[in-house]
Amino acid sequence: MHIKYFEDTDTTLVEFSTNTPVETRELNENIYLDLDSQGRVVSMIIEHAGQSADMKEFLYQRIPANLPAS
Repeated sequence: MHIKYFEDTDTTLVEFSTNTPVETRELNENIYLDLDSQGRVVSMIIEHAGQSADMKEFLYQRIPANLPAS
C-alpha cells in the first residue's frame, strides 16, 4: 500500500495494489475509487483532502491477530 499527498492540488492518492484500473467510480464529489477488471479496489483518490483530514501527519498501526495459545 502506498499513500501519496500532493500538496499543490490538496489531493491524496491511496494505492492498494499494482493492478491496472479499468473503471473509476465516484463516491461523492471528492472521493473516487479505481477498480480493476474483477471489481476490486485498486486505488482511492481524495480531492480537497486537507479539508477532510489533517494531512500533516500519517500514522499507521498494525494490530496483531490474537493467536490461540499452543
